[in-house]
Amino acid sequence: MHRHFLIHKPYGYLSQFVYELKRKKKLLGELYDFPEGTMAIGRLDEDSEGLLLLTTDGIMSEIVRSKKVEKEYYVQVDGIINLEAIDRLKKGVEIGFNGKKYITRKCQAKILENEPAFGERGKKIRDERHGPTSWLSITINEGKFRQVRKMTSAVGFPTLRLVRIRVGNIFLIDLKAGEVLEVDSLNV
Repeated sequence: MHRHFLIHKPYGYLSQFVYELKRKKKLLGELYDFPEGTMAIGRLDEDSEGLLLLTTDGIMSEIVRSKKVEKEYYVQVDGIINLEAIDRLKKGVEIGFNGKKYITRKCQAKILENEPAFGERGKKIRDERHGPTSWLSITINEGKFRQVRKMTSAVGFPTLRLVRIRVGNIFLIDLKAGEVLEVDSLNV
């Protein structure tokens, strides 16, 4: 019988259970007593937050990581993003990946009219003295290393905060940073 979990990964945690290097890192196992064999499905880098799915089922992991399942992110960027930049994101932009140039697939992107109510991040980003920021939604169905951050930077609006809010049909909903919810299945 496989087990499945939803977690709101907080800022500053690695999406893994073991870290071999000497520097001390915060790991998922510090948030909950997960059963042996639990794996994160996909990753969120240390600076990213939001919905992370975990499972003991390797087949489910492959399904969720496939290009058939959308992942939606709310992204706070430096500056007031414009429709031209949004249009470029939608069409695909050139980023670096594994030392090569890569054109991202078409995606969905839109400006968010209101700032999401996530609360303060574990580490302050900056304050208003450094200029304005804006929020957008980006939905992709691929997941290259730090892809969303590279995409916003490629259109001139570096990412300041990145929160995954949806994987397929599963939403972050009311989980607070660090909270874990065990579910019967992952219906993506």
